[in-house]
Amino acid sequence: MPDRTASAPRADDPVRVTQFTDLHLLGDPAAHLRGVDTEATFRAVLDAAQRDCARADLLLLTGDLAENGEPAAYARLRAHLDAQQVADDRLLALPGNHDAPEALATVFDGTGTARVTARTLGGWEVLLLDSSVPGRSEGHLDATQFDWLDARLARAARRHALVVLHHQPLPIGSTWLDAIALDNGPELLGLLDTHANVRGVLFGHVHQAFERRRHGVRHIATPSTCVQFVPRRARIEIDALGPGWRTLELHPDGRIRTRVRRVAASHPAAESRPGRR
Repeated sequence: MPDRTASAPRADDPVRVTQFTDLHLLGDPAAHLRGVDTEATFRAVLDAAQRDCARADLLLLTGDLAENGEPAAYARLRAHLDAQQVADDRLLALPGNHDAPEALATVFDGTGTARVTARTLGGWEVLLLDSSVPGRSEGHLDATQFDWLDARLARAARRHALVVLHHQPLPIGSTWLDAIALDNGPELLGLLDTHANVRGVLFGHVHQAFERRRHGVRHIATPSTCVQFVPRRARIEIDALGPGWRTLELHPDGRIRTRVRRVAASHPAAESRPGRR
């Protein structure tokens, strides 16, 4: 399984992370999703995030990168990132419920067939899990991933840990989104409760900014680079907020400093028709 070690520039410097999530790129770059040009919204986000990408020790792509898992969408995404000179050793991707993990793995380093990966940066462990399940909107983690995570956290007990996956492991207050969350989220939360070095859990899937502290651990979600969902709704409702991304600073003392950044919305008429989430 992929497992690399790197260092922040100096021991006292924070580890800088940039996260993009829920791009929903299409095989045809001219096609639209719910009336939205997801290619254009991602390019706008990427252009606005140039400085954050350049400074990042790690750039995370946290799932639903392609709407239908088309190889052409992953290839174009790779080309966009290459144009920003994002080096392979600073880039990790994991699949969401819309992705084709095998096609994704041919273009990006990430969880791959092992469905897990780790990156050690300074005093931090960044641990990626693959919660995608073929043909299902909700997520699931298998026993092998739980065993790996438990062992990895125990082995790195003196380092701070950030756990990263696509699906939310705890309720966010939107009935329809909580119905397609991580289906064994309580089991994951119970495991994390047994490790005092876990500082944060980072995810996508929900197309909105979200944060909640649970037992001292920050659970953090990030806006999509395309369409946003209005928080705390029983049914899907498109938000007028613009596409976004997140930056995180992982400090040597275990603090996480994070910020959501956005570009102007360009899809006032985004459609809310039902479909696979």
